[in-house]
This record gives sequence, structure tokens and C-alpha cells, in this order.
Amino acid sequence: MGKQQNGMVYLVGAGPGDPGLLTVKGLECIRNADVIIYDYLAAPALLQHAGEDAELIYVGKKGGDHTLSQEGINELIVEKALQHRVVTRLKGGDPFIFGRGGEEAEVLIDAGIPFEIVPGVTSAIAAPAYAGIPLTHRQYTSTVAFVTGHEDPTKEDSSIDWKSLACGIGTLVFLMGVKNLPKIVGKLIDNGKSAATPAAVIRWGTTASQQTVSGTLEDIVERVREAGLKAPAIVVVGDVVQLRERMRWFEKRPLLGKRIVVTRARAQASDLIRTLSDLGAQCLEFPTIRVLPPDDWQPLDEAIQRLAEYSWLIFTSVNGVRQFFDRLFFLGKDVRALHHLNTAAIGPATAAELLARGLKSDIVPENYRAESVVAAFEAVPVDGSRILLPRAEEARPVLPDELRKMGARVDEITVYHTVPVTDHSAELVDALRNGEVDLVTFTSSSTVRNFKSLLPEAQFEELMRPVTVASIGPITSDTARKLGFTVHISAETYTIDGLVEAIARHYASG
Repeated sequence: MGKQQNGMVYLVGAGPGDPGLLTVKGLECIRNADVIIYDYLAAPALLQHAGEDAELIYVGKKGGDHTLSQEGINELIVEKALQHRVVTRLKGGDPFIFGRGGEEAEVLIDAGIPFEIVPGVTSAIAAPAYAGIPLTHRQYTSTVAFVTGHEDPTKEDSSIDWKSLACGIGTLVFLMGVKNLPKIVGKLIDNGKSAATPAAVIRWGTTASQQTVSGTLEDIVERVREAGLKAPAIVVVGDVVQLRERMRWFEKRPLLGKRIVVTRARAQASDLIRTLSDLGAQCLEFPTIRVLPPDDWQPLDEAIQRLAEYSWLIFTSVNGVRQFFDRLFFLGKDVRALHHLNTAAIGPATAAELLARGLKSDIVPENYRAESVVAAFEAVPVDGSRILLPRAEEARPVLPDELRKMGARVDEITVYHTVPVTDHSAELVDALRNGEVDLVTFTSSSTVRNFKSLLPEAQFEELMRPVTVASIGPITSDTARKLGFTVHISAETYTIDGLVEAIARHYASG
């Protein structure tokens, strides 16, 4: 799907909240859009797939609090499309299931603007599934109905056939119904539904904030009131709700509901975010560093031209591997130019990055820090050997210093450096101030230093007091303590997997 010469609109279902439930075609529409017009219920993570030049327009649609009226949204879609732009209208759930997508399509037809409908996973199906409630089951029911919960069930001209719903349908799913829950329950019971019928209310289904309250029609209103559940939520009524106790899976995840700040550079954060999210966490992405190429490539270019002079090539980070090989390829060479070299890598992630480029590390130390590389080289004769060490500008000097003491000639060359990212510092401070952060992760000393620089010094202790701090290893932990942080979690294995394991173990023991 490429860019359109004429105006084109895609009415895209963004899914129920879990970004992983967006369809492949929906993702293409986001990536190719000139303009994205999105709702409150569209997962913010989806917007990260937008092009750098895409215009992002928020139009609200939050439980009675609309940034634009539906008529205003319709006019905006038409206006942007008539500018010969590709417009993606991103709507929570599915555009044709209580999403008013039909109304928007009619407006586009009247304006002569081409459009496509891209279905989405509706919360009516997804939220019960994540709560462990199958909407149909051979032993319980083969019928299900989706009903708007927005309509006042007591109004005289209701379009809802309450008698048929109460007596003729096995499972009922009310979307946007929590506000009218007492009236919905009353109408069902008045029309013949047993008060003992199981019922559940699911808030923020499929997200890390998911919360489910179950009971029966007789007590569900009181249970929801006690739990303080509010919109957005859906209501499920039927015998299948009984299966939740056996089938609930999502809410058993060890980090469910934990709001975790990821400070890693955005280009590297995906593995950490994915792993934490798989355990139920809500990841707040506030990268504090950005990885940039060196100011001058000449030292590395000259070293690459003299590769035949080196005996060892040592990498201390994944970034170092990537930057080195990008430059190697840029200069018209490939892995064959390294055939004579021995290699060493700090940590399995760096070794894996190297292996992906066709080189198996000769040395991978047991502990993933510079001192361990030094210890590993004590059994290797390097006196007189020439070693190429492409790494970060800010790296600690211990490795090259110790190798030189062993008699090696070390060419330490900068292949990247990190710079602070301050784009969203105000949002980060607000999140901390409002108690919206449970834990902060630090994956390097630079993430610690730059995170600290984003916080007002006078408010530092107050903002961080309720927040748990997790560090990837001792070097990062030492930096954090020196800057005034209390480190609650320090990974025993200095990798992303080790960090996540330590976080999960911390919450399991608490």
C-alpha cells in the first residue's frame, strides 16, 4: 500500500488496547499516513509507527468529554483528504461496532472521497478473552449479542428488545455500559433474566490496567461500586462467566498493572518493553539517551583499512557491533575482511549481535563487565598483539588500560556516542508527581545520569521516594547510588533478561 496521489481515507480499527492486537493492514495504514486522526482509546504506542512527517491529530471521544463533536471529526477527515493527503482515521476497537464508522463512511461517500475500511479487534471479543471468558461454549451457549450500553434502557423509544435479549440470547455483551449498569441489570431481570445469572465487568480490557469484577445480576452493581470501576468498561452477562475462574490467564501475569519507565534509547528499547509487557507491565517509554555516530569516522576508516595489522577485535556493546559493521559495509568490505581476527564480546547480547554477522566470539566472559574481559585475557598471550577496540566515547578506561599493562597495543576508537534526550521531560515529571510510576529501569550509567538531569533538583527526593529503581548491574547501580538514587533491584545477570528476571522476582517476593 503506497502513498496515494489523490486524497484517500482509511477507517482503521485500532483494536482494544493491547498494541499487539492491531492488524497487519492497520499497521501499514499508520506507517503510510500523511495525517492520523485518532481517538482516546487508540493505544498511544501505535503512534510510534507513524512517519516522521505525519500530522497527528487527537480528537478525544472519551466518555462524554469530546475534543471534537462527531460532526467536527467528519469535517476534519474530509478537509484533510481534500488536500490530496492520505488520512488514517484510527478508532478504538472496530470502526463498525459502535464506532460510528458507518457515519464517517457516509460522509466520505457524499464528498466523493475514496476510502477503505480496515476492521479491528473489538473489545467486545478481546476483553472477555483476556478475562478468561469465552463468549460461546458448547456446554453453555451458542448465541451471543453485542449491545450498546450507552442507550438509556428506561427511555420509551428504546431500540433494544429487552425481552428477546433476556430470554433468547445466551451471552450478552454491553459496550460502554458501566455508567448505566444498574438500569441494564434492572431491565434484564424485569424481562425474565434470572438474578442468579453470572455477570462480569471488565475495565481497560487487554491492557496492563485490566481489572475484572464478577458476580451475578443480583450483586454485580454493588461489587462494581465497591471496586470503583469506571469507564471504559464492558459488561458480560451469561453462564459462560463461570468459566473465568478456570480460564483466567492474563490477570495472573506477575507484573500486571505495574507501570514501569524504560529509559533505554528508543532504538534498543523494544526487547525490554516486549519482555516486560509480556509479563503484564505497562511500559512508559521515556528514552533518556540517543545513540549517535562519532563526529569523525576517519579514525575507524583508517583502522578498517589496516585490519591485517590486528590480532584481536573486542566489542563491549551491541551498539559497537552495529556501528562497526555498518561502517565496514559502507567502505565496501564484509565479514571476510575479519577472517584472521580473534574476537571477544562482553555479554551474550553483544556476542549474539556479532554472531548474526557471521563471527563467533572466541571469548565471552562469565560476568558481563570490562573487568571480566580483562580476567579472561590473563590466560591469553597478548604481549605485542595489536587490539582494535571500537566502542562508546564515554566508555570506562579500565579495559584498554589493563590490556596495555599486559603488553598489548590497543587502538581505542569511538564508533558512537550518546546524547541526552529531553523531549518529554515535562511528561515524565508529571507522571512521577501524579504517582503514575511504580518502577524505573536503568540499563547503563548514561541512562542514570540523563534521567537525573531531567528531574528538578529540589523535587528529586520527593518524586523518587515512592518509586522502585531497578539496575542492570553493579556499574550502573554504583552510578545511581552516587547520584542519590536508592537502588532496590540489581540484576545478578547483567543482561536485559537478567534485569527482567530480577524485577519479576522482586514483585513475587513482595
